[in-house]
Amino acid sequence: MISAGQIKHIRSLQQGKFRKEHGLFIAEGPRIVEELPGSAIEVIAVYGLADWVTGNSGKFKAMRAEVNEISQKELGRISNMVTPNQVLAVCRIPQMQVSDIPPGSSLLALDGIRDPGNMGTIIRTADWFGFQNIICSSDCVDIYNPKVIQSTMGSFARVKVFYTDLPAYLSAADQAVYAMVMDGENVHEANPGKGIYVIGNEAGGIRPEVLQHATQKLSIPAHGRAESLNAAVAAGIVMAFVSNKF
Repeated sequence: MISAGQIKHIRSLQQGKFRKEHGLFIAEGPRIVEELPGSAIEVIAVYGLADWVTGNSGKFKAMRAEVNEISQKELGRISNMVTPNQVLAVCRIPQMQVSDIPPGSSLLALDGIRDPGNMGTIIRTADWFGFQNIICSSDCVDIYNPKVIQSTMGSFARVKVFYTDLPAYLSAADQAVYAMVMDGENVHEANPGKGIYVIGNEAGGIRPEVLQHATQKLSIPAHGRAESLNAAVAAGIVMAFVSNKF
């Protein structure tokens, strides 16, 4: 069973202001929720259908999470999904500082990425290529937005995402800063080294106040006639290049 107060509280976490107020977010679906045990994410409570709870409650109770068996109708009342899928977890938003990032590691920096699907795909791709840390400008979409969490397919539990004043961060960086732009040097010919690789907004690219801190401007060479690349696709190509090089 789940109370009306619990339903109201969980549903409120679909909105950014309440996620920030309570320091909590929601993760839905067995594929995503089952990634949480063993990760750095603290699970506060789990709400699942009977079959799911029977098979999975032990590992969440071991995390000291509250496990609740609810009906399909109740799951529908707290879910953000069109078709609710077995389980929903309420988790604590990790507290992280950019100073926690290990020095010298290659990083992806995102400037003004606002599309939840793109952000989720970038995080999932970073997980694939072994990028453990991503820097975001303060106006990037909140990674704890339910649509972002869903798009990561569980990778949010392994990839750390930091929000900061990106121009200030880059100005103080002791690494090379590579800006991915349309008119830069061919990334394959330039042969860049370890550093911070910056991807810009889906529509406008990298902003001038960020671009001015670039050590080098690079581009992904085109072999066809498409006008531009989707931000998530561009990020994936860059991460594939960097992961193969180092």
